[in-house]
Amino acid sequence: MDNEYNYYKPEDNNGEENKKENTGGEVNFVLKPTPEKEEQRKENHENPNPEGHTGGAGHPPRHEAPRQQGAGMQPPKHPSKPKKHGNGLKVAACVGLAVIFGVVASATYQTSNYITGKILGKDTTSTNSSKEVATTKVNKSTSTITSDVTEIVNKTMPSVVSITNMSVQDVQSFFGGTMQQEVQSSGSGVIIGKNDTELLILTNNHVVADNQTLTVSFVDNESVSAVIKGADSTRDIAVIAVKLSDIKDSTMKEIAIATLGDSDSLQVGEPVIAIGNALGFGQSVTTGVVSAKDRELTGFEGKLIQTDAAINPGNSGGALLNANGEVVGINTAKITEEIQSGAEGMGFAIQISDIEDLLENLMNKETRTKVSDAERGYLGITGVDVNEETAEAYNMPETGVFVSEVQKGSGAEKAGIIQGSIITEFEGVRIESMSSLQEQLQYYKAGETVKITLKVPENKGNYEEKTVEVTLGTASQTK
Repeated sequence: MDNEYNYYKPEDNNGEENKKENTGGEVNFVLKPTPEKEEQRKENHENPNPEGHTGGAGHPPRHEAPRQQGAGMQPPKHPSKPKKHGNGLKVAACVGLAVIFGVVASATYQTSNYITGKILGKDTTSTNSSKEVATTKVNKSTSTITSDVTEIVNKTMPSVVSITNMSVQDVQSFFGGTMQQEVQSSGSGVIIGKNDTELLILTNNHVVADNQTLTVSFVDNESVSAVIKGADSTRDIAVIAVKLSDIKDSTMKEIAIATLGDSDSLQVGEPVIAIGNALGFGQSVTTGVVSAKDRELTGFEGKLIQTDAAINPGNSGGALLNANGEVVGINTAKITEEIQSGAEGMGFAIQISDIEDLLENLMNKETRTKVSDAERGYLGITGVDVNEETAEAYNMPETGVFVSEVQKGSGAEKAGIIQGSIITEFEGVRIESMSSLQEQLQYYKAGETVKITLKVPENKGNYEEKTVEVTLGTASQTK
């Protein structure tokens, strides 16, 4: 084949643009077309369609059938088209950046610069190479955000426990009657402190209510028994205690006390992490954002954090964390059951800042164990629940237990409790119903003295708050 190009030194180029240039190092020679080849190139440029078809209206350009390359024949040379940098590539760039941002916000700046360079032609790698590099970057970014969450979880997980509640419940038998059956339920808790003899754990009241036995499992899977130190059923909060003497030294080295945060400072859209014993399978982690604050739901006193982080049964009592790993809420899956069936992405947590005073009270209470029915103390009253609707309808000051009858000779009568009074607190614990009052009484024996706060009716429909001391009697004394 005849030579179509001659070699020239760069200084012999006389300022003309080189068609081919060696860019891999020092340039010694360049290629330049022979005069005959250059004349042929100019002729082809001036008459691109030698057969006279212009490709205009009514005459589409005629294309010859491809011919097989043989000896002495060269494939037609077409001038390469310049790369386009129009709207199509800009849209692609935006889509690519949006995907990266959705994966991780912390790496948006660096990753977007990298992807922009790749898409807008600032890199000469092939299409396959670009896709491979982009995928690598996405995976790296995902690893980055996972690492951030992992750091928080690794710091906080030792303070989260699993709780198993063994209780006896009445169930319907095959023959239509009722029978007692032992039932096991699971929940979560958060270690919030310790005293000289106990490790203190915060959880939901419904997680530990009506228990026969409570078992706490720590991060190292060691399990110990626990008892309720104090509870408030109206706020669905309880503090349980584990004896330090029951915990192995190796376990004490693994566990940690959680740091409580400020739920009042939360912002809607702020990322949060939920940790809990979901469905009883063990501790699991879900992430989301604060969907709303100060939510109020029927049947629950207090305000709640709404989040789209998955909160399932078993998560109850677990921790809702902010980005600093601080506990800003106590997850309560119980609330989700009251929401319209089929709701998605709606979990709720008790705002930690709203229960600080209550926590301090419960943590400093004397730890008690349930007493037998034969030893149990009795007030000697008959009561009716006072909810918000009842209080408003009958002009009562607040919710609690309305004393409809006082038994003669009872501890209540001797303490000066009268009919029409409204019991609001028992040993510093808020009372909202007869069930919550009875729940507190099951830890006190007959003969013990307790403090009860109540609203006493006065003249003209006014109520006066009083605190009285009542010596509990026996069941026979209240009949």
